[in-house]
Amino acid sequence: MADSSQSLSYQVGEAKGQAQEKASNVMDRASDAAQSTKESLQEAGQQMQAKAQGAVDAVKDASGMKK
Repeated sequence: MADSSQSLSYQVGEAKGQAQEKASNVMDRASDAAQSTKESLQEAGQQMQAKAQGAVDAVKDASGMKK
């Protein structure tokens, strides 16, 4: 009976360890995806800012406001 109990305990421990490892991997992938999204949004924001500045400069040039 002790051998059966020890075997079951070992199997439960193994399953728990595997579940924790899978959860850790999922969290790592989610974190990587979030970081990638953040970087993409920052780049998009910088591009939009540059385009907006270009539009402002074009309006200033066209209206003679730029000195």
